[in-house]
Amino acid sequence: LPSCQTRVSTTFRADVSPADYTHRRTTAMSQRARNYPPDNYNTPSFPSINWQLRDLTDDHRWSLFHISDIWRFTVLWTTIIYAVVHLGAAAITIAMHTNKRGSLTYIWAVPLLYLIVSGVQALVAGSVVGLILGAVYNAGFFSMSTWIPLLWGVINVLVLIIASFTIQGGL
Repeated sequence: LPSCQTRVSTTFRADVSPADYTHRRTTAMSQRARNYPPDNYNTPSFPSINWQLRDLTDDHRWSLFHISDIWRFTVLWTTIIYAVVHLGAAAITIAMHTNKRGSLTYIWAVPLLYLIVSGVQALVAGSVVGLILGAVYNAGFFSMSTWIPLLWGVINVLVLIIASFTIQGGL
């Protein structure tokens, strides 16, 4: 019994009973859930990049609230960044093979093939990351700044680049 008293006094404030503490917490969460998203909210158009950490505008024009919007922004940014990186790799491939006679016949297919591969990879990676981000942000009733999907698109392509190297060693 004395250990219970110690646990209660260290977990809760002395002037607030555990039942009152739970009631206040659920009231705050339900109030936050009722205001999510705000009544005057409109989904921002793509890309709508805002570089501030918090959206202090009344209409939340730089915030994403719905999972579908978070998924869409993440997939679009991931697709754009993947396409740029794959086209850069295709340009290097074309530059290395222009002096060879046999490869000039099919060299036009390299950028097309790289774009198709990048589109499939971006759709899969962007969908997985976008849905996870949307679920996490919605579970906490948080809004997402519009630059977060761009950041995750960059992270996706960096993971792709790192995964393309073989690791020689004890791993």
